[in-house]
Amino acid sequence: MKAKILFFTSLVLVFLSCSSDNNLITDGDDGIDSSQVTNKWTIPIDEVFDGGPGKDGIPSIDSPVFLDADNVMVETYMSDDDLVIGIVKGDVVKAYPIRVLDWHEVVNDDVFGDKITISYCPLTGTAFGWESVVGDEFTEFGVSGLLYNTNLILYDRESGSYWSQLKLECVNGEFIGSIPKVVNIIETTWGLWKEMFPKTKILSDEQGFGRNYAEYPYGGYREDNSFLFFPVSKTDNAIPKKNRVHAIIQGRSAKVFEFRSFGEGKAIKSKFLSDTILIIGNQKMINSYVLEGQHSNLIFEYDFSTPEHYFKDNEGNKWNVLGVAVEGPREGEELKPTNSLMSYWFAIPAFFSNIQIFQN
Repeated sequence: MKAKILFFTSLVLVFLSCSSDNNLITDGDDGIDSSQVTNKWTIPIDEVFDGGPGKDGIPSIDSPVFLDADNVMVETYMSDDDLVIGIVKGDVVKAYPIRVLDWHEVVNDDVFGDKITISYCPLTGTAFGWESVVGDEFTEFGVSGLLYNTNLILYDRESGSYWSQLKLECVNGEFIGSIPKVVNIIETTWGLWKEMFPKTKILSDEQGFGRNYAEYPYGGYREDNSFLFFPVSKTDNAIPKKNRVHAIIQGRSAKVFEFRSFGEGKAIKSKFLSDTILIIGNQKMINSYVLEGQHSNLIFEYDFSTPEHYFKDNEGNKWNVLGVAVEGPREGEELKPTNSLMSYWFAIPAFFSNIQIFQN
């Protein structure tokens, strides 16, 4: 326990020293890669902070090693309540443990022949999957060491351009203004994921780095609602800062759903801008879909009765977590996933100006 306290104290001192005005990225700063300051930025440069470790100081995983879910080694570093980021493409199912992503933040992977980058920012609790392409070229992404609104800024190794994770935009460099093509991911617990997808692969804790994935690298950060390592441009106390929420996003607009709204399981139909949205979840997992055409008239109900069935409707159809009807008259039909993410609440008002919070 004493060692953990000392470790967290050291981390706090390091990050606080990095968050001083001397570590703002400003035009003319010495010791900063000139490519960071000589080009136009789409975000305020005085709100970009140097996090301390430097470019690739937090190493991305570029040759990921996976294990089968039933491999006995998985039990040595994963418990059923541990969070994972899951992806499904064709017959390929993969899980990326948050406990590993906390230390690496970026995984460059190949999923069924597609180059995919999974990114996770431990300071905002946000994850995205996107295609590893800039222009017409495949590339890898890395951790730049820079932060905007305390959120991860990635860089691509093809052009050296900088990409804001939560803004979903290239904010500096040759591809400034470009938008990555997002890949659908699911955040849930390892226990639920392997129940739904027993043949899943999971990222191993043996990636060739000297990291102790049993340790959370940021001490008490997740539980302390009063503490952020770096400033954010806007705050809102409507929800405790570190509460995890499901946010559906479009442009600068967001609609937020709290886990407490779903209890042991609930289906909610709601409006977001011009779309009708279905949000299905419980206290461990929330997913959302756009309802179009005849799907808008269906009445849905949470029904996680088997690993294959996540919800059902009034026509007798049963749907899985991917939004695919796996049983009933609409078998084979699919619901379109929303553009959404899981996040600590405080990051949403920092990046979005038009925010609705769903009220039961």
